[in-house]
Amino acid sequence: MAFPVPVPRGCPPAPSGPGGYPACSPLPGRSKEDHQVPQTLDAAAVRSWCSLALEALGREREEIDAINVYPVADGDTGTNLYLTVESAVQAVEAVFAAHETGASVPAPADAVRAMAHGALIGARGNSGTILAQLLRGMAEVLAARAPGDADALAPALRRAAELAREAVAHPVEGTILTVAAAAADAALAAERTAAGGAAVARAAYAGARAALDATPGQLAVLRRAGVVDAGGRGLLAVLGALVQSLTGETPAAFPTGHRRYEEPAAGSRATAGGPAFEVIYLLEADDSAVARLRDRLDGLGDSLVVVGGDGLWNVHVHVDDAGAAVEAGVEAGRPYRIRITHFDAPAAASTSASADASTDERPREQVQRAVVAVVPGEGLAGLCAEAGATTVLARPGEPPASGELVEAIRRAHAREVVLLPNDATLRHTAAAAAEQARSEGVRVALIPTRAAVQGIAALAVHQPDRRFDEDVVAMTSAAGATRYAELAVAERQSWTMAGICQAGDVLGLIDGDVAVIGADLAATAEAVLARMLAAGGELVTLVVGEDVPDTLAERLEIYVRDGHLAVDTMVYRGGRQSVPLLIGVE
Repeated sequence: MAFPVPVPRGCPPAPSGPGGYPACSPLPGRSKEDHQVPQTLDAAAVRSWCSLALEALGREREEIDAINVYPVADGDTGTNLYLTVESAVQAVEAVFAAHETGASVPAPADAVRAMAHGALIGARGNSGTILAQLLRGMAEVLAARAPGDADALAPALRRAAELAREAVAHPVEGTILTVAAAAADAALAAERTAAGGAAVARAAYAGARAALDATPGQLAVLRRAGVVDAGGRGLLAVLGALVQSLTGETPAAFPTGHRRYEEPAAGSRATAGGPAFEVIYLLEADDSAVARLRDRLDGLGDSLVVVGGDGLWNVHVHVDDAGAAVEAGVEAGRPYRIRITHFDAPAAASTSASADASTDERPREQVQRAVVAVVPGEGLAGLCAEAGATTVLARPGEPPASGELVEAIRRAHAREVVLLPNDATLRHTAAAAAEQARSEGVRVALIPTRAAVQGIAALAVHQPDRRFDEDVVAMTSAAGATRYAELAVAERQSWTMAGICQAGDVLGLIDGDVAVIGADLAATAEAVLARMLAAGGELVTLVVGEDVPDTLAERLEIYVRDGHLAVDTMVYRGGRQSVPLLIGVE
């Protein structure tokens, strides 16, 4: 099994310009003057679009949440769209990071597919799931066209609208589907009279804006509340970012004069007689099984949206029997990342299937202090949980979004929380989650652990009965005193700090940089250990992936014992993780 070279994930916030809008800077390799003329959706433009869309949704998230009344008045549409696009940004950034060590740049097809895949695996809520399918439809067309095809955008928007409507079991007008269709119609009309992707993008935005303004006349619940559709409002922000990425122009902001919808009082039935639970999960299944699943779930509840394809799907449904919805997924294939939310409960009550179920309705007493740790595999999740930490699983290629970290902090139910991201590329995500939790009254200390072995070291010295500042200092010191390394298998030829590697070479990365290139996993691991222990050490920690034989750990234990008598070795099974071996030296 080949393990891809770890690459940075996440995208730093774009700088703010006058009036709070993102400053519009040229795309990489283009002058400011070039950026002002119409551009096509090349890989750099896709990257810019994703980043600008995330910034736009970040600015408008609260406003969109506040007008969320359909299909459920749960005030989270803006947040769900933000988290969905955040996942798309992380996937696109990972594609670009994979090319950083060489002179190449990603192909446009790779960038748009990454965008769609990232949105698929990170989709949240009804509108987020539909947005993921819209991006998938665009990716289908854009990836199939020649790079730089200026006529691809309009058909891409049309395919997006078609796929999204097909994904919804019972489409309703006056929603994000209506806004998407209007954007596509306007884009196709513009394509017949104007040349260039920029003109098409402007027309799509104008068409979407007009359709959004008309949504209260199409949906009675919007008219009664005096608001436009929240999902359509979010899509308009995404289309505005598309215009800005292609032209450098920021479209005029949508007016905020609509009355904000007031959140229902705690304990009231926000669904007004509708289903009690929202169920979302990723599903590995074939097309025929998914067709049967659609029929089964359609009989269980409403707001059914199934998006994806090629064996991977994102399933969203509102039901009264959450267990039956999950069981239907099990019958269809392999569901995972299962999320069940009770509509009458506050946002903090959103749980995952791994959380312990309880029939006790009494509020759980808040503890004084907790640790929240991101872990790269099921094995380490169990280890950290035994040590008292609340864990967030980072599966290969699926980094957690900031919303998942916030929910883990809420789930810890503590006055004070120590957050261990255990991945250098999650620093921005973890910082955003910490800031959100602080705004909710939780005291959060973010320790910038760059690897899981540093998190293990920090957790080992954690003492919840001492003063918070003292505990944080001790944990930070333990993490900082732990050098980390990992072994990975190169996917392509590339330049590294240690020279040129070929596809299939074993790479030994020490503190994030390639230090050793070898042909054999065990020999390369020994070379890495020799370099790390040359500077001294008292404890070696080995975290072994699920496909690595036990003989490797045994060989490395013998290597350390024979060459360094005073050094102890601890071995943990990490389960399915992104690299075959993690090494820590304290």
